[in-house]
Amino acid sequence: MRTNTMLRKTVLTAAGVAATAGGIAGPAIAAHAAEAKPTAQVQTDRKHGGERELNVRYEAQPNFYYCGPAATRNALSVQGKNIDVDAMAKLMGTTEAGTNSINDITPVLNKETGKKDAYHSVEIRDPKADDKQTDKLRADIVRTVDDGRAVVANIAGTATDTDGNTHSFEGGHYISVVGYRDGGKTVTIADSADPNMASYRMNVDNLADWIATRGYSAS
Repeated sequence: MRTNTMLRKTVLTAAGVAATAGGIAGPAIAAHAAEAKPTAQVQTDRKHGGERELNVRYEAQPNFYYCGPAATRNALSVQGKNIDVDAMAKLMGTTEAGTNSINDITPVLNKETGKKDAYHSVEIRDPKADDKQTDKLRADIVRTVDDGRAVVANIAGTATDTDGNTHSFEGGHYISVVGYRDGGKTVTIADSADPNMASYRMNVDNLADWIATRGYSAS
């Protein structure tokens, strides 16, 4: 369900373009990212030493509330699919208040993948992920990526990537997880919020805590 909107400002580009993003709270509940213009970026596919990254035909989200459809679109692009975000937003029930839940995204991933059970939703209900939840997330990411698919995650709050950059979405946001290293201890994220930081890596423990109180969709 939706709750009252929380507002935040975020820098979008080097030129300092800013947009307001709203948020809604609760397990597996969606929220929103900053407005950004589409761009293109390709990840390379490789597999050795416990790592793999999928080829992503990246696009940034076209407005502040399309992070759910955009993350789903980027995730599906690794399967060679190019699906209109407006069509997916309609299927998800996305409005200017955002996309309610990861549970609204999972059926769309299944529909576009062509298998009704290709994806399932997993919630991390606690304020902080425990070891069991983190281990499950890591295993789910490795299995999904090895199957040639990307994970979609609903996150909230602030997390730090492996380069020391912080990513803050206090109201919440959706991202795609498109690769892993070190057997899943480090993951690669495609983020539709800002094309200047379209891809970054994060320790899976940090990602699990970022997802906490919300959820993700994986094989």
